[in-house]
Amino acid sequence: MLLHLSTWPEVEEYLKTSTGLILPIGSTEQHGPTGLIGTDAICAEAIAKGVGEKTHALVGPTINVGMALHHTAFPGTMSLQPSTLILVIKDYITYLAQAGFTKFFFINGHGGNMAPMKAAFSEVYTHLAQLNIDPEGKVTCHLANWFMCRSVYKRAQELYGDQEGSHATPSEVALTQYVYPDSIKTAPLSPEVGKGHPITTPAEFRRHYPDGRMGSNPALATPEHGKEFYELAVEELSTSYEKFVGKTALSR
Repeated sequence: MLLHLSTWPEVEEYLKTSTGLILPIGSTEQHGPTGLIGTDAICAEAIAKGVGEKTHALVGPTINVGMALHHTAFPGTMSLQPSTLILVIKDYITYLAQAGFTKFFFINGHGGNMAPMKAAFSEVYTHLAQLNIDPEGKVTCHLANWFMCRSVYKRAQELYGDQEGSHATPSEVALTQYVYPDSIKTAPLSPEVGKGHPITTPAEFRRHYPDGRMGSNPALATPEHGKEFYELAVEELSTSYEKFVGKTALSR
């Protein structure tokens, strides 16, 4: 059940049996010569829909732009400031909590979102209490990074080893190939790829990682691998979601 394809009476009825909501969040940023710019949002959205179907949970609209300042020296990248992303998350949760939702399960596809989102959750709890929207502290937020699922990480290591890297990875490219088989891209990749450099300014990032990859070899990706990652992530995160909505006090 998708929030944006539902009516308000349908959402009102849903809230009678569950106050849980899945929210996919990603990024719109470069992913090397062969990775789609929307990779992080595409992956988060596909997996969130899969988890929603498996658990009969409501899935909110995808937050497509995240914190990707370090990628902005590459054309096509969009980014929010960390402080802006915190405000976006804070506003989303505030008005959804006002409507009756209490359990927010974010499925994230981008590492740069992690720190701002955890900061946002901290602000949200106090903010809701101050507004008397959640005086009893029922609202709980959880951040689930699909690429950090144990089953996904294990399979990526089996398939790619140290060529998985940490950005424009074959695992995430494979997942987009599975979701959008008509948008598979090819391009020559240099045999050498940057890795291990600190992330500072956009210009420095591009200097250290000239084609956008970080230690990865996305040429290893296949749609068949993507199907595996999708199924593993949906299975693991469905279990996590069900535990979260049943035992929120343990997940906060």
